[in-house]
Amino acid sequence: MITKEQKKEIVKDLVDKLSRQKTAVFFDYTGLTVSQFHELREQLREQGLDCQAVKKTLISLALAKAGFKDIKARQLPGQIALVFGYQDEVLPAKILYDFSRNNEALKVLTGLVDGEYLENEAIIELAKLPSKQELLARLVNSIAAPIYGLNNALQGNLRKLVFILKGLKLET
Repeated sequence: MITKEQKKEIVKDLVDKLSRQKTAVFFDYTGLTVSQFHELREQLREQGLDCQAVKKTLISLALAKAGFKDIKARQLPGQIALVFGYQDEVLPAKILYDFSRNNEALKVLTGLVDGEYLENEAIIELAKLPSKQELLARLVNSIAAPIYGLNNALQGNLRKLVFILKGLKLET
């Protein structure tokens, strides 16, 4: 049994995490085995993400104190847990979505991204986006491609000139 003081500490901790988060994703873990939930937590921890399973009442109190009164945690189905991302907006949703594809018991419900409430479909669409590193790599490639093309074109003309000069030299 959790004491009133422990509940206050949990709510205080949740409020702190909600105030620092870039992304918070709510998910239903009903039906996951202990080992599956532990595996999920390990994956999240490796990426620097926090996962916390808390009663809906405490989540509702923390959301209200953090200024997110529009989210009705008590109306969400099943046993609720939250994943907090502090740096990458996409990573928490991506990890949960990928995990749910292999473990049908986990259901991504809803979330917050930069303080904005998103429904289930929007969170799943966010999860399907490429990661920040992939997007940066694509940007670098798209910037570098014309430069490589120009370089090859200029080198091609120089190669042709060298072949012509070699041909003239052989003729003389």
